Amino acid sequence: MATKTMAKPLTSNANGNSATGVQAQRNNSNSAASGNSVSNSRSASSTQTISKPTSRQTSKASGTTVRGMSRSAGRMQTGQEFKKFFVDELKDIYWAEKNLARALMKMKRAATSQELQAALEKHANETTGHIAVVEKIFAALGEKPKTKKCEAMDGLLTEANSIIKDTERDTFIRDAGLILAAQKVEHYEIATYGTLRIFAQYLKNKRVVTMLESILGNEKYTDVSLTKLAESFINDRAAQE
Repeated sequence: MATKTMAKPLTSNANGNSATGVQAQRNNSNSAASGNSVSNSRSASSTQTISKPTSRQTSKASGTTVRGMSRSAGRMQTGQEFKKFFVDELKDIYWAEKNLARALMKMKRAATSQELQAALEKHANETTGHIAVVEKIFAALGEKPKTKKCEAMDGLLTEANSIIKDTERDTFIRDAGLILAAQKVEHYEIATYGTLRIFAQYLKNKRVVTMLESILGNEKYTDVSLTKLAESFINDRAAQE
Protein backbone atom coordinates (compact mmCIF):
# COMPACT_ATOMS: atom_id res chain seq x y z
CA MET A 1 0.00 0.00 0.00
CA ALA A 2 1.42 3.29 -1.05
CA THR A 3 2.18 5.74 1.67
CA LYS A 4 0.86 9.24 1.04
CA THR A 5 3.05 12.10 2.00
CA MET A 6 1.03 14.73 3.77
CA ALA A 7 2.10 18.37 3.53
CA LYS A 8 2.56 19.89 6.90
CA PRO A 9 0.01 22.54 7.62
CA LEU A 10 1.26 26.05 7.89
CA THR A 11 1.43 27.29 11.43
CA SER A 12 -0.99 30.16 11.85
CA ASN A 13 -0.52 33.07 14.24
CA ALA A 14 -3.20 34.68 16.23
CA ASN A 15 -4.27 36.81 13.29
CA GLY A 16 -4.64 33.82 11.04
CA ASN A 17 -1.65 34.78 8.92
CA SER A 18 0.89 32.17 8.09
CA ALA A 19 4.34 32.45 9.63
CA THR A 20 5.90 32.31 6.23
CA GLY A 21 3.73 35.16 5.03
CA VAL A 22 4.59 37.22 8.06
CA GLN A 23 8.28 36.59 7.56
CA ALA A 24 7.99 37.59 3.93
CA GLN A 25 6.21 40.78 4.88
CA ARG A 26 8.89 41.54 7.45
CA ASN A 27 11.63 40.99 4.89
CA ASN A 28 9.86 43.23 2.41
CA SER A 29 9.34 45.86 5.11
CA ASN A 30 13.00 45.79 6.14
CA SER A 31 14.08 45.99 2.53
CA ALA A 32 11.85 49.00 1.95
CA ALA A 33 13.03 50.64 5.15
CA SER A 34 16.64 50.04 4.19
CA GLY A 35 16.00 51.54 0.79
CA ASN A 36 14.33 54.61 2.28
CA SER A 37 17.18 55.03 4.72
CA VAL A 38 19.72 55.05 1.93
CA SER A 39 17.60 57.40 -0.09
CA ASN A 40 17.13 59.75 2.88
CA SER A 41 20.84 59.63 3.57
CA ARG A 42 21.59 60.61 0.01
CA SER A 43 19.01 63.41 0.17
CA ALA A 44 20.40 64.76 3.46
CA SER A 45 23.91 64.58 2.09
CA SER A 46 22.82 66.49 -0.97
CA THR A 47 20.99 69.10 1.11
CA GLN A 48 23.87 69.74 3.51
CA THR A 49 26.47 70.28 0.81
CA ILE A 50 27.36 74.04 0.64
CA SER A 51 28.95 75.32 -2.50
CA LYS A 52 32.32 76.97 -1.94
CA PRO A 53 32.83 80.49 -3.30
CA THR A 54 34.69 80.64 -6.53
CA SER A 55 38.15 82.16 -6.65
CA ARG A 56 36.67 85.06 -8.66
CA GLN A 57 34.15 85.82 -5.88
CA THR A 58 36.89 85.62 -3.23
CA SER A 59 39.14 87.88 -5.25
CA LYS A 60 36.33 90.40 -5.75
CA ALA A 61 35.49 90.52 -2.01
CA SER A 62 39.17 90.91 -1.15
CA GLY A 63 39.56 93.66 -3.71
CA THR A 64 36.60 95.57 -2.25
CA THR A 65 38.13 95.38 1.23
CA VAL A 66 41.51 96.60 -0.01
CA ARG A 67 39.92 99.50 -1.88
CA GLY A 68 37.90 100.45 1.23
CA MET A 69 41.05 100.44 3.37
CA SER A 70 42.89 102.43 0.73
CA ARG A 71 40.19 105.11 0.64
CA SER A 72 40.14 105.32 4.44
CA ALA A 73 43.92 105.69 4.55
CA GLY A 74 43.68 108.35 1.86
CA ARG A 75 41.20 110.38 3.90
CA MET A 76 43.43 110.12 6.98
CA GLN A 77 46.41 111.28 4.94
CA THR A 78 44.41 114.24 3.60
CA GLY A 79 43.32 115.17 7.14
CA GLN A 80 46.92 115.15 8.35
CA GLU A 81 48.02 117.37 5.47
CA PHE A 82 45.23 119.84 6.24
CA LYS A 83 46.21 119.98 9.90
CA LYS A 84 49.84 120.50 8.90
CA PHE A 85 48.81 123.43 6.71
CA PHE A 86 46.71 124.89 9.54
CA VAL A 87 49.58 124.64 12.04
CA ASP A 88 51.92 126.26 9.51
CA GLU A 89 49.58 129.25 9.23
CA LEU A 90 49.31 129.37 13.01
CA LYS A 91 53.10 129.68 13.21
CA ASP A 92 52.83 132.60 10.77
CA ILE A 93 50.36 134.59 12.88
CA TYR A 94 52.28 133.67 16.04
CA TRP A 95 55.35 135.41 14.62
CA ALA A 96 53.16 138.34 13.55
CA GLU A 97 51.67 138.84 17.02
CA LYS A 98 55.04 138.68 18.77
CA ASN A 99 56.58 141.29 16.49
CA LEU A 100 53.45 143.45 16.56
CA ALA A 101 53.49 143.69 20.36
CA ARG A 102 56.90 145.36 20.23
CA ALA A 103 56.03 147.56 17.25
CA LEU A 104 52.87 148.91 18.93
CA MET A 105 54.86 150.20 21.89
CA LYS A 106 57.18 151.99 19.48
CA MET A 107 54.16 153.50 17.73
CA LYS A 108 52.77 154.58 21.09
CA ARG A 109 55.95 156.47 21.92
CA ALA A 110 55.78 158.20 18.52
CA ALA A 111 52.11 159.25 18.86
CA THR A 112 51.13 162.86 19.59
CA SER A 113 47.71 162.66 21.28
CA GLN A 114 47.28 160.98 24.64
CA GLU A 115 44.14 159.26 23.37
CA LEU A 116 46.06 157.53 20.59
CA GLN A 117 48.89 156.66 22.96
CA ALA A 118 46.39 154.98 25.29
CA ALA A 119 44.72 153.13 22.41
CA LEU A 120 48.03 151.80 21.09
CA GLU A 121 49.16 150.70 24.55
CA LYS A 122 45.84 148.91 25.06
CA HIS A 123 46.27 147.20 21.71
CA ALA A 124 49.79 146.13 22.69
CA ASN A 125 48.51 144.57 25.93
CA GLU A 126 45.73 142.78 24.06
CA THR A 127 48.28 141.49 21.57
CA THR A 128 50.27 139.98 24.43
CA GLY A 129 47.06 138.24 25.46
CA HIS A 130 46.56 136.98 21.91
CA ILE A 131 50.03 135.45 21.99
CA ALA A 132 49.07 133.47 25.10
CA VAL A 133 45.86 132.27 23.43
CA VAL A 134 47.70 131.18 20.29
CA GLU A 135 50.08 129.18 22.49
CA LYS A 136 47.05 127.44 24.02
CA ILE A 137 45.81 126.64 20.52
CA PHE A 138 49.15 124.98 19.75
CA ALA A 139 48.78 122.91 22.93
CA ALA A 140 45.20 121.93 22.06
CA LEU A 141 46.47 120.57 18.75
CA GLY A 142 49.31 118.69 20.41
CA GLU A 143 51.93 120.99 18.88
CA LYS A 144 54.77 123.04 20.34
CA PRO A 145 54.53 126.82 19.81
CA LYS A 146 56.85 127.80 16.97
CA THR A 147 57.16 130.90 14.83
CA LYS A 148 57.48 131.23 11.09
CA LYS A 149 58.30 134.63 9.67
CA CYS A 150 55.16 136.37 8.46
CA GLU A 151 56.17 138.30 5.36
CA ALA A 152 52.87 140.22 5.30
CA MET A 153 53.20 141.49 8.88
CA ASP A 154 56.87 142.24 8.35
CA GLY A 155 55.91 144.47 5.42
CA LEU A 156 53.14 146.23 7.40
CA LEU A 157 55.46 146.98 10.31
CA THR A 158 58.12 148.27 7.92
CA GLU A 159 55.49 150.62 6.52
CA ALA A 160 54.62 151.81 10.04
CA ASN A 161 58.27 152.67 10.65
CA SER A 162 58.35 154.59 7.37
CA ILE A 163 55.33 156.66 8.47
CA ILE A 164 57.12 157.58 11.68
CA LYS A 165 60.22 158.61 9.73
CA ASP A 166 58.27 160.55 7.11
CA THR A 167 56.18 162.65 9.55
CA GLU A 168 57.15 165.30 12.04
CA ARG A 169 57.02 164.67 15.75
CA ASP A 170 54.10 166.12 17.75
CA THR A 171 51.83 166.45 14.73
CA PHE A 172 48.35 165.07 14.12
CA ILE A 173 49.41 164.09 10.63
CA ARG A 174 51.68 161.55 12.28
CA ASP A 175 48.78 160.37 14.47
CA ALA A 176 46.54 159.96 11.42
CA GLY A 177 49.34 158.00 9.73
CA LEU A 178 49.83 155.79 12.80
CA ILE A 179 46.11 154.96 12.88
CA LEU A 180 46.32 154.10 9.19
CA ALA A 181 49.23 151.74 9.87
CA ALA A 182 47.50 150.17 12.89
CA GLN A 183 44.28 149.56 10.96
CA LYS A 184 46.15 147.92 8.09
CA VAL A 185 47.56 145.54 10.69
CA GLU A 186 44.09 144.98 12.14
CA HIS A 187 42.59 144.15 8.77
CA TYR A 188 45.32 141.61 8.10
CA GLU A 189 44.75 139.99 11.49
CA ILE A 190 40.97 139.95 11.00
CA ALA A 191 41.41 138.20 7.64
CA THR A 192 43.86 135.69 9.11
CA TYR A 193 41.96 134.82 12.28
CA GLY A 194 38.67 134.74 10.39
CA THR A 195 40.04 132.18 7.95
CA LEU A 196 41.75 130.12 10.65
CA ARG A 197 38.46 129.98 12.54
CA ILE A 198 36.75 128.49 9.48
CA PHE A 199 39.62 126.03 8.96
CA ALA A 200 39.44 124.96 12.61
CA GLN A 201 35.86 123.79 12.15
CA TYR A 202 37.15 121.06 9.83
CA LEU A 203 39.61 119.94 12.50
CA LYS A 204 36.56 119.19 14.68
CA ASN A 205 38.11 120.90 17.69
CA LYS A 206 35.52 123.19 19.27
CA ARG A 207 38.00 124.56 21.81
CA VAL A 208 40.29 125.81 19.06
CA VAL A 209 37.34 127.37 17.22
CA THR A 210 36.22 129.18 20.40
CA MET A 211 39.69 130.57 21.10
CA LEU A 212 40.07 131.85 17.55
CA GLU A 213 36.63 133.47 17.73
CA SER A 214 37.63 135.32 20.90
CA ILE A 215 40.74 136.79 19.23
CA LEU A 216 38.79 137.64 16.07
CA GLY A 217 36.14 139.50 18.07
CA ASN A 218 38.80 141.50 19.87
CA GLU A 219 40.56 142.45 16.62
CA LYS A 220 37.29 143.69 15.12
CA TYR A 221 36.54 145.76 18.20
CA THR A 222 40.00 147.35 18.09
CA ASP A 223 39.56 148.26 14.42
CA VAL A 224 36.24 149.99 15.14
CA SER A 225 37.76 151.83 18.12
CA LEU A 226 40.60 153.20 15.99
CA THR A 227 38.10 154.41 13.38
CA LYS A 228 36.08 156.24 16.02
CA LEU A 229 39.23 157.83 17.43
CA ALA A 230 40.37 159.04 14.01
CA GLU A 231 36.96 160.49 13.21
CA SER A 232 36.50 162.12 16.62
CA PHE A 233 39.19 164.80 16.17
CA ILE A 234 42.51 163.46 14.84
CA ASN A 235 41.64 163.57 11.14
CA ASP A 236 40.28 167.13 11.51
CA ARG A 237 43.43 168.31 13.29
CA ALA A 238 45.64 166.62 10.71
CA ALA A 239 43.76 168.31 7.85
CA GLN A 240 44.31 171.73 9.46
CA GLU A 241 48.05 171.35 9.84
